[in-house]
Amino acid sequence: MCEPRSFKLWLLQFFVLLGLLAFFLWLGLRPKNPRYAIVDFSVQVPNSNATTGVNQGQNGTISFNLEIQNPNKDSSIYYEDILLTLFYNEDSVGQKMIPRFHQGKDKTTHIVDQMDASARVRNTLLINMSNKTAELKASLATRIQYQTWGVKSKHHQMNMQGFVKIGSDGKISGKKKIKLHRVSGKSRMKLA
Repeated sequence: MCEPRSFKLWLLQFFVLLGLLAFFLWLGLRPKNPRYAIVDFSVQVPNSNATTGVNQGQNGTISFNLEIQNPNKDSSIYYEDILLTLFYNEDSVGQKMIPRFHQGKDKTTHIVDQMDASARVRNTLLINMSNKTAELKASLATRIQYQTWGVKSKHHQMNMQGFVKIGSDGKISGKKKIKLHRVSGKSRMKLA
């Protein structure tokens, strides 16, 4: 009579152990989200006009260096098109579409590029920059897929945001590396 009961107990222990092993493997292999940061940023400051202090009719150029780090040692990442948008006082300063790319395991990618700023918002920004530090909101939206052991995951939406303080020289003021963090709730920006 003891044998059937001990077999059932052994079988139960085996499945519990198998479940725990699967759980810990899942925890160990679950990919981490990429890290996004702006490491260099510059607003082109034009030669000032004698009457207004700003060169009125021209669009300006905003240069940036976006750092994307894949912290996964077992997973590479496939990025869809990345939409980077800059806002000043909730008005869009400019945006840049970065084409899709693949990032290898445990790699860091630097995207050095520039965007044109709309003249209306840029002029307001330049006037405020000349008086004090101005702050831009950087929003990033994309979708990614992880590839682990040759198998691609489903798409994951990435909505990130950070605040860039700009000094009167047009460069990042204070911190030299602006980390972008996940946006939660209603303020998410959708990528079409």
